[in-house]
Amino acid sequence: MSKLNNTEINISKVTDGKRNLRRNHETDNPCLKEYNLSLECLGNNNYIRDACQNYFKNYRICQKFWQNIVADRKVKNIKPYLPPPEDRKNIKNEYLKFNTK
Repeated sequence: MSKLNNTEINISKVTDGKRNLRRNHETDNPCLKEYNLSLECLGNNNYIRDACQNYFKNYRICQKFWQNIVADRKVKNIKPYLPPPEDRKNIKNEYLKFNTK
């Protein structure tokens, strides 16, 4: 019998044979907080989706926002296309300043 307690398993990287998939990491998912909040809402409400519609809507808005940022950066050839986590707050603030005038 093997000792599972002494085995470290890194589930942050899943290999599908062709590439490494990293899911649910802040570097790859700028909407990770919204994603986790929606899952928490589902858990707290016995997976009744109607109770969490605001969380889902917020997650979709976040995804659309960052998809637009990535598309804009691609057009302008700004790399990386998805800004690193430390730059995202500034980008959101600039967007809010620009769109509230």
